[in-house]
Amino acid sequence: MTRRIEEFLEHLRVVRNCSDLTVTSYGSDLKAFDAWLRDSGHPRDPARIDPLIVRGFLAELSRGERRKSTMARKLSALRSFWDWMRRAGHVDDNPARDVQTPRQERRLPRFLDEADASRLLDGLPLDGVAALRDRAILELLYATGMRVAELASLAVHDLHPHDNEMRVMGKGRKERWVYFGPSARGALDDWMAARSRGRTAARSEALFVNARGGRLTDRSVRRIVARRVREAALRQRVSPHGLRHSFATHLLNRGADLRAIQELLGHASLGTTQRYTHVSTEQMMSVYDAVQRRMRAARRQGA
Repeated sequence: MTRRIEEFLEHLRVVRNCSDLTVTSYGSDLKAFDAWLRDSGHPRDPARIDPLIVRGFLAELSRGERRKSTMARKLSALRSFWDWMRRAGHVDDNPARDVQTPRQERRLPRFLDEADASRLLDGLPLDGVAALRDRAILELLYATGMRVAELASLAVHDLHPHDNEMRVMGKGRKERWVYFGPSARGALDDWMAARSRGRTAARSEALFVNARGGRLTDRSVRRIVARRVREAALRQRVSPHGLRHSFATHLLNRGADLRAIQELLGHASLGTTQRYTHVSTEQMMSVYDAVQRRMRAARRQGA
């Protein structure tokens, strides 16, 4: 099993050109399944795994109070792994194919209203190199809706030197361009000026670096956002992904086309983007009220 997992991860890296984050995620899920097989006394030969064993693994996860989204992700990793082994001729069937995916809880994404978004960004400190970097990070996350992994992987050459646009490498290594306004541009220019004065940082290709000049990790960016949100004392706590939701929601509230938002977010499916229609209550009520006023005016004219 261990050898097949490593071969599959190499296939993801080389053939499918998956990101390091995707490969790591698949590897973690598959190795967790392999460890469970060993600890529970099940055979570790991939050809001897059947649907009952896969269901037993999911049942064990559920007893550990794992979220259904976590269970669904691990099941998806198992399906992909056995699909690859079947195509490679290592096994005859996929034991995870007919195992039912756990029903997902429908949770609305957490996001900021426009007043809190302004309060967060306008209240950021401007003293010191770290403060300038953090302000640029928050401005860029909110202005573009990019994922935290996309932001952490940015290089200096991804930023257009004059225009308010930037090249981003998204999921599946799909490249897209994102756009931002003068506020984010100003924050980026301030950070780049401060960054260039640091000798260690100046030698790094990474756009966002720590005090030692090393690239910021996804986790570091999340910690920065969490700290700045706490300092702003907002009514609603929000993560980097919450800023992504805020970006899309505010665009939708202001009349942006859903397909345009899809392109900006880098979603492969419009169905994923449509989740934001469930959080745009303000826009829906505004449209509803306007329609009702027109209907009442039409009735009065016809009376």
